[in-house]
Amino acid sequence: MASRVRKLAKRFLGFSATSTLGTVVDMLILWICSDFIFTSSFGQFYLSPFISFEFAVLTNFSCAYFFVWSDRISKRSVRNFFHHYLGYNLSCTAVFLVKMVFLQLFHYAFPRLDVLLCNILALCCSGTLNFVMTEFVVFREKKKSSSPPEEEK
Repeated sequence: MASRVRKLAKRFLGFSATSTLGTVVDMLILWICSDFIFTSSFGQFYLSPFISFEFAVLTNFSCAYFFVWSDRISKRSVRNFFHHYLGYNLSCTAVFLVKMVFLQLFHYAFPRLDVLLCNILALCCSGTLNFVMTEFVVFREKKKSSSPPEEEK
């Protein structure tokens, strides 16, 4: 049990480190999009976060696949990478929707707060959900068979 908790804590630390990188990517792309590309409120608070989210997802998934959850990848292939990426992206999309709800709540509760600060607060709220989905859904541990594999005939 203690070994399992240590392993989970280690994964959470790895997840936190890669999430920090993803957050930097997210914030950089959000800043570029909201300050230089989309100047309307709709562009700043809807389009920019969506675009920055997709860049962050690719960054976070690559780190998760090759480093944090690499021991749960039984076969490395392009097909396997994209299969896991699809699940990860769907999971992150659900978390993104949660983040967007929080982003809008912070924007309406504190209308003078900059979009970048609203985004950081929203990311803090959705981060734990993201870890849970990644650990227990996307890169879930495969159940070990209790019976030995059948011999080929």
